[in-house]
Amino acid sequence: MNDFDFLIGSWTVLNRRLTTLFAGSTDWITFPGTSTSQSIFGGGGNIDEIVFPTLGSSGFTLRLFDVEREEWSLYWSSSRTGRQYPPVTGRFADGRGDFYGDDTHEGKPIKAHFVWSGITPTSARWEQEFSADGGQTWESNWVMEFTRV
Repeated sequence: MNDFDFLIGSWTVLNRRLTTLFAGSTDWITFPGTSTSQSIFGGGGNIDEIVFPTLGSSGFTLRLFDVEREEWSLYWSSSRTGRQYPPVTGRFADGRGDFYGDDTHEGKPIKAHFVWSGITPTSARWEQEFSADGGQTWESNWVMEFTRV
């Protein structure tokens, strides 16, 4: 239940995001971020806000642990839209967290996959990838490298 305790605190975040999705693009943009996370429900959940100063936007994540199903649900919201996106769900195994969900991109259904890896007391990595073919192939489109402040 305390899988996300590593994230509690303040971080600097180096972001790399693919400029064009599902087009075979190899063009990435890099931008900074700062993130602060706090625990809720005694470790059974957490919240964080990440600020992207050069983009003039921020994001908010709510993570909740379903005790009965023994899995996490992750909910992302962006200040750009003011919407909460569909959750991804999953769990940690062997130091890696894998979370999957259904979403849309430009009105078309896609699969989303979030990966937490490389977790140490002072660093962590988050990666997002999407699939437009039901999960047969995946395209990485956003990577965050976290460094503890």
